[in-house]
Amino acid sequence: MASTIGIIGSGLVGGSVARLAVAAGHNVVLSNSRGPESLTELVQELGPLARAATVDEAIAAGDIIALPVPLASFEALPTDKLAGKVVLDQTNYYPEFWRNAELDAGRLTSSELVQRHLKDSLVVKGLHNLDWNHMYSNARPKGDPDRTTMPIAGDDATAKHAVTRFLEAVGYDVVDTGSLAESWRIEPGTPLYFWPYAPAVPDGLSADEEKRHYLEHPVPPVSPQTARQMIDRAKRPSPVGGTLAGMPPAHVAIFMELASANTVNK
Repeated sequence: MASTIGIIGSGLVGGSVARLAVAAGHNVVLSNSRGPESLTELVQELGPLARAATVDEAIAAGDIIALPVPLASFEALPTDKLAGKVVLDQTNYYPEFWRNAELDAGRLTSSELVQRHLKDSLVVKGLHNLDWNHMYSNARPKGDPDRTTMPIAGDDATAKHAVTRFLEAVGYDVVDTGSLAESWRIEPGTPLYFWPYAPAVPDGLSADEEKRHYLEHPVPPVSPQTARQMIDRAKRPSPVGGTLAGMPPAHVAIFMELASANTVNK
């Protein structure tokens, strides 16, 4: 049975989540801080399975609530409205944009921080470790030899099952990392974060050619067995959190262009 995905934050990442969901036959309710009228063009592109709404309406309608938003905005999430909801946490900790002393000290993971705020929600970490472009273009049907694997983590088995079913439906195999306390194994700076889902860019290309290659080329699949091995061999990063310098240069160049245009994660 198709579920409804409520999305808080409908920029590039949220748009890719919506495209994946709609392509798999799910209903999508999109929202952002600017209001439903700002999403008219995206909803028209997505078709009849998608509609725009307020944040509260998207939460009320969703079976799963996706959070493709900056981690720094977690305290603005409406705890009461999200009570009882399965929340797909797509946030990541990048201290150069926003710092948190508890995360810096390694006292908890970023998803534990989100879960502590959303104390009555069922938070599942997932679909956070690749860019918006390859999130959509790398999805493959079950049985396809190029189907890749996404990790998840969470404290509630039923919620993890719901997210697993969703990810499998939209084009990915899934491996379970464990609890939210173990989600550091798939955070920035670990083997399964971002780089396995980014295409290798050949040397000798111009800046524009690098960006074009990065956006247009597929990525070799990560098998469930390889994903499990990467999770098991992960060492907790120190210092905690990601850096732009640790990301693929072509991705950073594209990100900075989009950020300067004020379009990322709006």
